[in-house]
Amino acid sequence: MSFTRIAFLALLIFSGMFPGHDALAQTPGRDQLLQFAKGLDTLESSFNQRVLAADGGVEDESEGQVWLHQPRHIRWEYGGEFPELVVADGTTLWIYDESLEQVTIKPQSDFAADSPLSLLSDIGSLDEQFEVREAGDLDGMSLLDLRAISKESEFGHILLGLKGDELRLMAMEDAFGMRTEIHFTEVHRNLPLEASLFTFAVPEGTDVIGDLPTE
Repeated sequence: MSFTRIAFLALLIFSGMFPGHDALAQTPGRDQLLQFAKGLDTLESSFNQRVLAADGGVEDESEGQVWLHQPRHIRWEYGGEFPELVVADGTTLWIYDESLEQVTIKPQSDFAADSPLSLLSDIGSLDEQFEVREAGDLDGMSLLDLRAISKESEFGHILLGLKGDELRLMAMEDAFGMRTEIHFTEVHRNLPLEASLFTFAVPEGTDVIGDLPTE
């Protein structure tokens, strides 16, 4: 699985969390999760991402910026030597590799449908899909440990770190033991965002993989 794919799956958690789900038992970590979801309309944050192999070796490190506008508009920018941009406009997913001058186009629904993380679009159903455990505190964060009940889930283990109304940490481990850690910093909630953040125009001369959406 590509690092971009992992990052976008993580963002499905952001884009799916809506307020008004009171089915969760009131425990510290769950309280923080509900507080994060309550009233969330837009979100802007910096991030640092690290991918670790099963033996603990670092496979990839990157950083960038992420924007969210409910319900399904996402922009995820990687900086550094190999800049990459992911834009989800609500129906279409655009993955632009600036170095390769290549854009990949996919229906956004494809990514929501095949990921267990999409189940978090309904916080109240969390216990139906995951064994949820409180995992204590770390650096001022309340930790929730999610263990997938289905053996076919793409990520068997997900750790969420929450502080107040902010999601600060997400760590995901797949069946092969690869672990992706994403740390969110400078988190801003419900600021006005330009609509242009969630649109993408293919640059001239760029190779296109996939079908351009019809008008």
